[in-house]
Amino acid sequence: MPEMPAVPLTLEGATALHQMFRFRRSAWRALETRDKERLLAEAMLILTPMEAGSQGEHPNQSAMYSQIGHKGDLLVIHFRDCFEDVHRAELAIANLELAEFLEPVHSYLSVVELGLYDSSTKAYGALAEQGLEPHTPAWNAGIQDVIQRQQAAMAPRLFPAIPPARYICFYPMDRKRDEQKNWYQEPMLERQRMMHEHGMIGRRYADSVRQIITGSIGFDDWEWGVDLFADDPLVFKRLIYEMRFDEVSAVYALFGSFYVGIRVVVSELGRLFAGELPETHKAPV
Repeated sequence: MPEMPAVPLTLEGATALHQMFRFRRSAWRALETRDKERLLAEAMLILTPMEAGSQGEHPNQSAMYSQIGHKGDLLVIHFRDCFEDVHRAELAIANLELAEFLEPVHSYLSVVELGLYDSSTKAYGALAEQGLEPHTPAWNAGIQDVIQRQQAAMAPRLFPAIPPARYICFYPMDRKRDEQKNWYQEPMLERQRMMHEHGMIGRRYADSVRQIITGSIGFDDWEWGVDLFADDPLVFKRLIYEMRFDEVSAVYALFGSFYVGIRVVVSELGRLFAGELPETHKAPV
Protein backbone atom coordinates (compact mmCIF):
# COMPACT_ATOMS: atom_id res chain seq x y z
CA MET A 1 0.00 0.00 0.00
CA PRO A 2 1.17 3.60 -0.62
CA GLU A 3 2.88 5.28 2.34
CA MET A 4 0.57 7.50 4.40
CA PRO A 5 1.33 11.27 4.11
CA ALA A 6 2.85 12.82 7.21
CA VAL A 7 0.76 16.00 7.10
CA PRO A 8 -2.74 15.88 8.65
CA LEU A 9 -5.62 17.65 6.98
CA THR A 10 -6.77 20.95 8.45
CA LEU A 11 -9.78 23.18 8.01
CA GLU A 12 -9.31 26.95 7.96
CA GLY A 13 -11.96 29.55 8.75
CA ALA A 14 -12.03 33.11 10.01
CA THR A 15 -8.95 35.30 10.03
CA ALA A 16 -8.05 36.43 13.54
CA LEU A 17 -6.10 39.46 14.69
CA HIS A 18 -5.17 40.16 18.31
CA GLN A 19 -4.04 43.70 19.10
CA MET A 20 -2.48 44.77 22.40
CA PHE A 21 -2.23 48.48 23.28
CA ARG A 22 -0.79 50.58 26.05
CA PHE A 23 -3.08 53.46 27.05
CA ARG A 24 -1.37 56.87 27.29
CA ARG A 25 -3.03 57.91 30.52
CA SER A 26 -1.05 61.08 31.16
CA ALA A 27 -1.90 62.49 27.75
CA TRP A 28 -5.56 61.48 28.18
CA ARG A 29 -5.82 63.20 31.57
CA ALA A 30 -4.48 66.41 30.03
CA LEU A 31 -7.42 66.62 27.62
CA GLU A 32 -10.41 68.84 28.24
CA THR A 33 -13.63 66.99 29.08
CA ARG A 34 -15.28 68.07 25.83
CA ASP A 35 -12.36 66.69 23.82
CA LYS A 36 -12.54 63.34 25.62
CA GLU A 37 -16.26 63.18 24.90
CA ARG A 38 -15.69 63.96 21.21
CA LEU A 39 -13.04 61.25 20.83
CA LEU A 40 -15.17 58.68 22.64
CA ALA A 41 -18.21 59.55 20.52
CA GLU A 42 -16.23 58.97 17.33
CA ALA A 43 -14.87 55.69 18.71
CA MET A 44 -18.36 54.48 19.64
CA LEU A 45 -19.65 55.32 16.16
CA ILE A 46 -16.97 53.16 14.52
CA LEU A 47 -16.46 50.42 17.10
CA THR A 48 -20.05 49.64 18.14
CA PRO A 49 -20.97 48.00 14.79
CA MET A 50 -17.69 46.06 14.90
CA GLU A 51 -18.59 44.80 18.37
CA ALA A 52 -22.10 43.81 17.29
CA GLY A 53 -20.89 41.94 14.20
CA SER A 54 -23.13 40.65 11.44
CA GLN A 55 -26.32 38.62 11.71
CA GLY A 56 -25.38 35.97 9.13
CA GLU A 57 -23.58 32.66 9.47
CA HIS A 58 -20.26 34.49 9.86
CA PRO A 59 -20.48 36.81 12.91
CA ASN A 60 -17.37 38.88 11.97
CA GLN A 61 -17.06 40.42 15.40
CA SER A 62 -14.55 42.42 17.41
CA ALA A 63 -14.25 42.55 21.19
CA MET A 64 -12.30 44.61 23.73
CA TYR A 65 -10.75 43.53 27.02
CA SER A 66 -9.11 45.46 29.83
CA GLN A 67 -5.75 43.73 29.95
CA ILE A 68 -4.35 42.78 33.36
CA GLY A 69 -0.66 43.29 34.08
CA HIS A 70 2.26 45.20 32.59
CA LYS A 71 2.09 43.79 29.04
CA GLY A 72 -0.56 46.27 27.98
CA ASP A 73 -3.82 47.97 28.90
CA LEU A 74 -6.24 47.07 26.11
CA LEU A 75 -6.60 43.79 24.21
CA VAL A 76 -8.71 43.89 21.06
CA ILE A 77 -9.58 40.80 19.03
CA HIS A 78 -11.11 40.64 15.56
CA PHE A 79 -12.57 37.67 13.68
CA ARG A 80 -13.23 38.31 9.99
CA ASP A 81 -13.79 36.34 6.77
CA CYS A 82 -10.47 37.26 5.17
CA PHE A 83 -7.15 39.04 5.63
CA GLU A 84 -8.43 42.16 3.89
CA ASP A 85 -11.37 42.48 6.28
CA VAL A 86 -9.28 41.97 9.39
CA HIS A 87 -6.84 44.60 8.10
CA ARG A 88 -9.76 46.96 7.52
CA ALA A 89 -10.69 46.52 11.20
CA GLU A 90 -7.09 47.27 12.15
CA LEU A 91 -7.09 50.40 9.97
CA ALA A 92 -10.42 51.54 11.39
CA ILE A 93 -8.88 51.64 14.86
CA ALA A 94 -5.66 53.24 13.60
CA ASN A 95 -7.64 56.04 11.95
CA LEU A 96 -9.56 56.97 15.11
CA GLU A 97 -8.49 60.17 16.87
CA LEU A 98 -8.48 57.97 19.97
CA ALA A 99 -5.61 56.01 18.43
CA GLU A 100 -3.27 58.85 19.42
CA PHE A 101 -3.70 57.58 22.97
CA LEU A 102 -3.27 53.88 22.14
CA GLU A 103 0.31 52.69 21.71
CA PRO A 104 0.59 49.29 19.97
CA VAL A 105 2.76 46.91 21.99
CA HIS A 106 2.00 43.56 20.36
CA SER A 107 -0.22 41.86 17.78
CA TYR A 108 -0.88 38.33 16.57
CA LEU A 109 -2.21 37.24 13.18
CA SER A 110 -3.69 33.78 12.57
CA VAL A 111 -6.65 31.87 11.13
CA VAL A 112 -9.16 29.66 12.92
CA GLU A 113 -7.96 26.09 12.44
CA LEU A 114 -9.43 22.67 13.10
CA GLY A 115 -7.03 19.74 12.90
CA LEU A 116 -8.42 16.54 11.37
CA TYR A 117 -6.14 13.80 12.64
CA ASP A 118 -8.91 11.20 12.88
CA SER A 119 -10.45 12.08 9.51
CA SER A 120 -6.99 12.23 7.92
CA THR A 121 -5.97 8.71 8.90
CA LYS A 122 -9.35 7.32 7.82
CA ALA A 123 -9.26 9.14 4.49
CA TYR A 124 -5.63 8.26 3.78
CA GLY A 125 -6.30 4.63 4.63
CA ALA A 126 -9.41 4.41 2.46
CA LEU A 127 -7.68 6.00 -0.53
CA ALA A 128 -4.63 3.76 -0.11
CA GLU A 129 -6.87 0.69 -0.07
CA GLN A 130 -8.12 1.79 -3.49
CA GLY A 131 -4.51 1.75 -4.67
CA LEU A 132 -4.36 5.50 -5.14
CA GLU A 133 -0.98 7.19 -4.83
CA PRO A 134 -0.78 10.34 -2.65
CA HIS A 135 -1.08 13.66 -4.46
CA THR A 136 -2.31 12.17 -7.75
CA PRO A 137 -5.43 13.79 -9.28
CA ALA A 138 -7.66 10.93 -8.05
CA TRP A 139 -6.16 11.13 -4.55
CA ASN A 140 -6.56 14.91 -4.43
CA ALA A 141 -10.20 14.62 -5.51
CA GLY A 142 -10.87 12.20 -2.65
CA ILE A 143 -9.17 14.51 -0.17
CA GLN A 144 -11.12 17.50 -1.44
CA ASP A 145 -14.37 15.60 -0.92
CA VAL A 146 -13.43 14.93 2.71
CA ILE A 147 -12.52 18.59 3.28
CA GLN A 148 -15.76 19.88 1.76
CA ARG A 149 -17.90 17.57 3.89
CA GLN A 150 -16.01 18.50 7.04
CA GLN A 151 -16.21 22.23 6.25
CA ALA A 152 -19.98 22.03 5.96
CA ALA A 153 -20.28 20.15 9.25
CA MET A 154 -17.85 22.41 11.13
CA ALA A 155 -18.93 25.80 9.75
CA PRO A 156 -20.04 27.26 13.14
CA ARG A 157 -16.65 26.38 14.65
CA LEU A 158 -14.71 27.73 11.68
CA PHE A 159 -16.45 31.10 11.77
CA PRO A 160 -17.23 31.53 15.47
CA ALA A 161 -18.93 34.28 17.38
CA ILE A 162 -16.78 35.74 20.12
CA PRO A 163 -17.98 34.08 23.34
CA PRO A 164 -19.62 36.57 25.75
CA ALA A 165 -17.57 35.31 28.72
CA ARG A 166 -16.18 37.78 31.25
CA TYR A 167 -12.52 36.73 30.90
CA ILE A 168 -10.11 35.87 28.10
CA CYS A 169 -6.74 34.12 28.19
CA PHE A 170 -4.67 34.21 25.00
CA TYR A 171 -1.30 32.60 24.38
CA PRO A 172 0.77 31.40 21.40
CA MET A 173 2.49 28.02 21.25
CA ASP A 174 4.75 25.75 19.19
CA ARG A 175 5.44 22.06 18.88
CA LYS A 176 9.06 21.12 19.58
CA ARG A 177 11.30 20.31 16.63
CA ASP A 178 14.80 19.99 18.05
CA GLU A 179 17.41 17.24 18.06
CA GLN A 180 15.92 15.42 21.06
CA LYS A 181 12.20 15.79 20.40
CA ASN A 182 10.67 16.63 17.05
CA TRP A 183 6.88 16.50 16.80
CA TYR A 184 7.02 16.63 13.01
CA GLN A 185 9.07 13.46 12.78
CA GLU A 186 6.68 11.36 14.86
CA PRO A 187 4.54 8.89 12.84
CA MET A 188 1.05 10.08 11.92
CA LEU A 189 -0.72 7.42 13.98
CA GLU A 190 1.37 8.27 17.05
CA ARG A 191 0.55 11.96 16.73
CA GLN A 192 -3.12 11.05 16.28
CA ARG A 193 -3.08 9.05 19.52
CA MET A 194 -1.45 11.84 21.50
CA MET A 195 -3.78 14.51 20.12
CA HIS A 196 -6.82 12.37 20.95
CA GLU A 197 -5.67 12.01 24.57
CA HIS A 198 -4.90 15.73 24.68
CA GLY A 199 -8.37 16.60 23.38
CA MET A 200 -10.09 14.48 26.00
CA ILE A 201 -8.78 16.78 28.73
CA GLY A 202 -10.29 19.82 27.05
CA ARG A 203 -13.64 18.10 26.70
CA ARG A 204 -13.87 17.72 30.46
CA TYR A 205 -13.85 21.53 30.73
CA ALA A 206 -16.34 22.13 27.93
CA ASP A 207 -19.04 23.38 30.31
CA SER A 208 -16.84 26.08 31.85
CA VAL A 209 -14.46 27.26 29.13
CA ARG A 210 -14.70 27.89 25.38
CA GLN A 211 -11.54 27.34 23.35
CA ILE A 212 -10.72 28.70 19.89
CA ILE A 213 -7.52 27.48 18.22
CA THR A 214 -5.96 29.52 15.44
CA GLY A 215 -3.12 28.50 13.14
CA SER A 216 -0.30 30.96 12.49
CA ILE A 217 2.40 29.03 10.63
CA GLY A 218 3.64 31.46 8.00
CA PHE A 219 1.66 34.34 9.52
CA ASP A 220 3.34 35.06 12.86
CA ASP A 221 6.22 34.03 15.14
CA TRP A 222 4.52 30.99 16.69
CA GLU A 223 2.65 28.06 15.17
CA TRP A 224 -0.70 28.38 16.93
CA GLY A 225 -2.66 30.83 19.02
CA VAL A 226 -5.03 29.70 21.76
CA ASP A 227 -7.98 31.74 23.05
CA LEU A 228 -9.76 30.60 26.20
CA PHE A 229 -13.00 32.28 27.30
CA ALA A 230 -14.58 31.75 30.73
CA ASP A 231 -16.60 33.48 33.44
CA ASP A 232 -14.25 32.11 36.11
CA PRO A 233 -10.56 32.89 35.44
CA LEU A 234 -9.40 30.07 37.72
CA VAL A 235 -10.60 27.66 35.03
CA PHE A 236 -7.68 28.81 32.85
CA LYS A 237 -5.19 27.74 35.52
CA ARG A 238 -6.86 24.39 36.16
CA LEU A 239 -7.16 23.49 32.49
CA ILE A 240 -3.65 24.52 31.47
CA TYR A 241 -2.12 22.95 34.58
CA GLU A 242 -3.83 19.61 33.92
CA MET A 243 -2.70 19.71 30.31
CA ARG A 244 0.92 20.14 31.46
CA PHE A 245 0.81 16.47 32.52
CA ASP A 246 -0.45 15.34 29.13
CA GLU A 247 2.19 13.87 26.80
CA VAL A 248 1.63 16.39 24.02
CA SER A 249 2.23 19.35 26.33
CA ALA A 250 4.78 17.77 28.67
CA VAL A 251 7.07 16.54 25.89
CA TYR A 252 6.34 18.53 22.74
CA ALA A 253 4.89 21.95 23.67
CA LEU A 254 6.55 25.36 23.88
CA PHE A 255 4.55 28.35 25.11
CA GLY A 256 4.81 32.09 24.53
CA SER A 257 3.55 34.93 26.71
CA PHE A 258 0.10 34.75 28.27
CA TYR A 259 -2.35 37.65 28.01
CA VAL A 260 -5.37 37.85 30.33
CA GLY A 261 -8.15 40.42 30.12
CA ILE A 262 -11.64 41.34 31.31
CA ARG A 263 -14.34 42.01 28.71
CA VAL A 264 -15.41 45.64 28.30
CA VAL A 265 -18.12 46.79 25.92
CA VAL A 266 -17.44 49.79 23.70
CA SER A 267 -20.04 51.94 25.48
CA GLU A 268 -18.02 51.61 28.70
CA LEU A 269 -14.66 52.74 27.28
CA GLY A 270 -15.01 56.17 28.86
CA ARG A 271 -15.32 54.65 32.33
CA LEU A 272 -12.40 52.33 31.66
CA PHE A 273 -10.17 55.22 30.58
CA ALA A 274 -11.25 57.08 33.71
CA GLY A 275 -9.80 54.27 35.80
CA GLU A 276 -13.01 52.34 36.53
CA LEU A 277 -13.68 48.70 35.69
CA PRO A 278 -17.24 48.48 34.34
CA GLU A 279 -19.43 45.59 35.46
CA THR A 280 -21.15 45.34 32.08
CA HIS A 281 -19.22 43.12 29.70
CA LYS A 282 -21.78 41.58 27.36
CA ALA A 283 -22.53 43.51 24.20
CA PRO A 284 -26.23 44.24 23.62
CA VAL A 285 -27.94 41.82 21.21
